[in-house]
Amino acid sequence: MVLLSVPLQSHTLFSVSRVSSSSSFSPSSSRPPLLPKLSSSIFSRSAARRLPCAVTFASKVRGMAELVEDKEAGVAVCASGSGVGAEDSMGLNRSRTFLDARTEGALLAGIREEVEAGRLPPNVASGMEELYQNYRNAVFQSGNPRADEITLSNMSVALDRIFLDAQDPFVFSPYHKAQREPFDYYMFGQNYIRPLVDFSNSYVGNISLFYDMEEKLQQGHNVVLISNHQTEADPAAIALLLESTNPTIAENTIYVAGDRVVTDPLCKPFSMGRNLLCVYSKKHMGDVPELTEMKRRANTRSLKEMALLLRGGSQIIWIAPSGGRDRPDPLTKEWHPASVDNMRRLTEHSGVPGHIYPLALMCYDIMPPPPQVEKDIGEKRVISFHGVGLSVAPEIKFHEIAGSYENLDEAKEAYKHAIFSSIVEQYNVLNSAIHGKQGLRASTPTVSLSQPWN
Repeated sequence: MVLLSVPLQSHTLFSVSRVSSSSSFSPSSSRPPLLPKLSSSIFSRSAARRLPCAVTFASKVRGMAELVEDKEAGVAVCASGSGVGAEDSMGLNRSRTFLDARTEGALLAGIREEVEAGRLPPNVASGMEELYQNYRNAVFQSGNPRADEITLSNMSVALDRIFLDAQDPFVFSPYHKAQREPFDYYMFGQNYIRPLVDFSNSYVGNISLFYDMEEKLQQGHNVVLISNHQTEADPAAIALLLESTNPTIAENTIYVAGDRVVTDPLCKPFSMGRNLLCVYSKKHMGDVPELTEMKRRANTRSLKEMALLLRGGSQIIWIAPSGGRDRPDPLTKEWHPASVDNMRRLTEHSGVPGHIYPLALMCYDIMPPPPQVEKDIGEKRVISFHGVGLSVAPEIKFHEIAGSYENLDEAKEAYKHAIFSSIVEQYNVLNSAIHGKQGLRASTPTVSLSQPWN
């Protein structure tokens, strides 16, 4: 059992001790916890192979809040900028209900019209309306004078993609490569989250190490990022903070992801723009007993996909050993040493040089998860405009730690704690910079903060 004691206004990480039930989280008043719980999932997909729309998918309403806006100019990105125009030029027969909306009223009326026409399940429609309102509030919170325009432009594209998938559900394979054409789902996700990030209060720790990673990837080495997991928007937050300096990492990182983000109608369009290794989380393995064996077999396929990728070299993989998102209840923030050791062994046995780095991520405030783990898809989303942070520490080598131990199990435990401690240290620095309002002055001898986009 690991218990991290933190001062008032700080976040807890990887804690498994019980705390008072009064620890419910309010984005406006409390501070987020640190450790992630890796979401996992596995479905099969083919770019040409789709499943017919089903009410079962419609019931899985759980969105990610994300938009489409040009950060520098503050101008909303047009749908054609992500490839909608390219789809039209290919002669694809598709509705333009949301893309052609020119006002908020028309956009929301379009949702109701599609429900009445029988083309959009009511529960998906309800999630779309809630997503629009919460997204709009978050963009207005930023103080951007063009908030109305940004909201309408970004949400018209987001609702269009959700509607398109509701009609013709995309199915994910164990290893999913980001779809960049004819519609660029990666840039769609980037531009969608961008207006939620307060870049003036965002920071990157030890940016030089990300340059080192890119050099190793160019040499054919593998890189594994052992991280905490804050929100559904983690991949976008990481990529937004690195896109101007480390585009290789921003665009090519493979995320070990859960089944909820590849089955939820509101999440799927954003997941389609990321490189994913899909696995079923142990937390939900037995939710439907008759599917348990299928889920285990699917996870085995994903593990084989990961091994093959690592053998090929030049791969960068992000994984959260806790198996899910950080939450204020410590009972949901377990740190599973088996996950760390599995990644270490996969990396070492690939036949390719591999490097494991501890990475800390802070973006909880822009999209906090529900206080408790939920079985059913359809969680209420809370979205805010806030600063985010990312930090990495030097790689931690197992053989250097194991040399001090005669017992292998003790060495594994020490290795896990070394990674854990590094993430906690980095997270606390980010917490001081962002929530403590210390900014760059929060830097320490081991965590040097910067704002590389300035």
